[in-house]
Amino acid sequence: MGAQLRVYKQKISSAQTTKKITKAMELIAASRIQKAMARVRAAAPFARAVTRAVSAVATHSNIDHPLTSERENIRRSAVVIFASDRGLAGAFNSQILREGLQVAELLRSQGKEPVFYLIGRKAVGYFQFRGIQGAAEWTGDTDTPHFTTAEQIAGTLIEAYERGGEQGGVDEIHLVYNRFVSMMTQSPESVRLLPLAIVEAEEKASAQVYPLYEFEPDAGVVLDALLPVYIQSRVFNALLQSSAAKHAATQKAMKSASDNADKLITDYTRLRNNARQAEITQQIAEIVGGADALASGK
Repeated sequence: MGAQLRVYKQKISSAQTTKKITKAMELIAASRIQKAMARVRAAAPFARAVTRAVSAVATHSNIDHPLTSERENIRRSAVVIFASDRGLAGAFNSQILREGLQVAELLRSQGKEPVFYLIGRKAVGYFQFRGIQGAAEWTGDTDTPHFTTAEQIAGTLIEAYERGGEQGGVDEIHLVYNRFVSMMTQSPESVRLLPLAIVEAEEKASAQVYPLYEFEPDAGVVLDALLPVYIQSRVFNALLQSSAAKHAATQKAMKSASDNADKLITDYTRLRNNARQAEITQQIAEIVGGADALASGK
C-alpha cells in the first residue's frame, strides 16, 4: 500500500511539473502572437500598395512580360511549403505538409512535375525521412521572420522561374502556408505566385472609365522593378502569416496540455486519497483484530 502511495505521489509531482512548463509555454506563445499579428498589420499597407502598382501596370499596358505570361507547356511546378522550425504546435505542421502533398498530387495528375522548396526544419525533416529531395531549404527563421529571408526565397524562386522547366527550373510557383484566421483557427492555404494572375479590384455594375496611364521610361522597365518587390512582399506575408498561425497553434496545444495535466492531477489525487483511506482502514482492521485476539486469549 505504501509503494502504491509513492507511485501516485510521483505521478502527481510529474504532472505538476509538466503543467508548469506547458503553462509557461502557453503564456510565451500568447505574447508572441500579438507581436506576430502586429507585424502582419504593419506589412499590409506596403503589400497593398505594391499590389495596386503591379495591377495598374499589368492591366493598363499591353506588354507581354515573362512573369505575367502563361507558358504554353508547363513541365515543372514549384511547391513552396511554409512549416516551422519547432514542434509542440498541434496539427500545425502536419496539416500544411498534407496540404503541400495534395497540391503536388494534383499537379502530377495534370502532367506536371512538382519541385519542393522547403521552409522550416519540420518540413525538411519530413521530406528527408521519406527520401524526397527538396530543391532548396531555409531553416532557423520561422518564429520571427526577417525580410532578408523573404528576399532570399524570392530571389531563388524568380531565378528558377526565369530558367524555365526545360533548363531545370520551374514553369509556375505555388505557395502553401497556414493562414492566421483566429486564435482557434489556422487554415492551410495554397496560392499560385507565378505566373501572376492580376485581378482588378471589385467590378461595379455601372460603366467605369479607367484613367490613362503613362509609364516612364516604359511599362517593361516598371514591371522589371516592381515584380521582384511584389513577389518578396507576397513571400514575406506568407512567412508572417505562418508565424502568427504557428504561435496560435502552440498556445492552443499548450492550453490543452495544461488542462490535461490538471485532469491527471485531479485523478491521481483521488486515487492517492483512496489508497491512503484503504491503508488507514487496513491498519484499523489489523489493530481491532489484534485486540480481539488478545481479549479472546485471556
